Amino acid sequence: MEHIEEIRQSIRAICASYDENYWRELDKTGGYPTEFVKEITRSGFLGCLIPEEYGGTGLGLVEACAVLEEISRSGGHPGAAHAQMYVMGCVLKHGSLAQKQKYLPEIANGTLRLQSFGVTEPTTGTDTTSLKTTARRDGDDYVVNGQKVWISRVEHSDLMVLLARTRPVEERTSKTDGLSCFIVELEGARENGLTIKPIDAMINHHACELFFDDFRIPASNLLGEEHKGFRVIMDGMNAERILIAAECIGDARYFTDKAVAYAKEREVFGRPIGQNQGVSFPIAENYARLEAANLMVEKAAQLFDAGLACGAEANMAKMLAADVSWKAGDTCLQTHGGFGMSREYHIERKLRETRLYQIAPISTNLILSYLSEHVLGMPRSF
Repeated sequence: MEHIEEIRQSIRAICASYDENYWRELDKTGGYPTEFVKEITRSGFLGCLIPEEYGGTGLGLVEACAVLEEISRSGGHPGAAHAQMYVMGCVLKHGSLAQKQKYLPEIANGTLRLQSFGVTEPTTGTDTTSLKTTARRDGDDYVVNGQKVWISRVEHSDLMVLLARTRPVEERTSKTDGLSCFIVELEGARENGLTIKPIDAMINHHACELFFDDFRIPASNLLGEEHKGFRVIMDGMNAERILIAAECIGDARYFTDKAVAYAKEREVFGRPIGQNQGVSFPIAENYARLEAANLMVEKAAQLFDAGLACGAEANMAKMLAADVSWKAGDTCLQTHGGFGMSREYHIERKLRETRLYQIAPISTNLILSYLSEHVLGMPRSF
């Protein structure tokens, strides 16, 4: 599609001003790409899923995937901003008119950042239906107590979507019943009972651990229906998996581009190393797997934009794209030999970044479990 290529060209032009050295320095210092995020916000790309009536560009997930893929392919790290895209699914589909009118225009123009998704907990991990953080109704507020972990960008966001338990486990009517979503305004939150502790991790993902101690949220910030928040976050999670898959496709293209270029120019024993099948064949095999995974990402995004069921496709897209990005990264490093270990070549940073997607936002084993039970009809394993 012509407009998709125009989007890609625009993103490439922006990314040209934020080269690999920019991202390497941020990785070294743990910095946040403030200037980059401001620029893609001003250009309209970070608000691409927000309808035009609220100041966005009103595009779909197909276009959003193109944006994130190109950032990854340029050597950038879209993890610094991607949450704003997939969290939009929660707000757009389940937010009240008042919530949309209050938040979306300011998110679209960059006055507010919605960059954080508060779901994961240290004792439950990806077993979301067993989470323990509670939100108890008290007059016009909900009072939140509990703990979250691996919550990214919360220190660089104005808003967070939070999932908490509003009905005790013993009283729920189904496994997914009793969970509710909230829009949390983070300004002044530390004075209101929220403690934020950064996590020192292997990649610069700005992840934190959160502690809620009688933290109050206005009841008007309930997102969707009370006790039915699992459905709310699932709309965000399908978008998240597809968008992350697009990032992985971008990573795989980045690694393939690097490996091909080096295999052509690097000479050993008087000839380019790419002339050796032991070097060229793994790169070619990854390329074939990359193109196949990309087709699944495109299919999942198109189904999402059409409002059709896409759970299986979203999961398969994420798994296949994450697998090929990791394999392409490993092959790229192997192609470069010792130089691949040098930070000067940028490969090791990107390899660390793409490794995350083997386990997040959902692990490969959980995807296989989902496909086994819900797609292939085999007995539930847990």
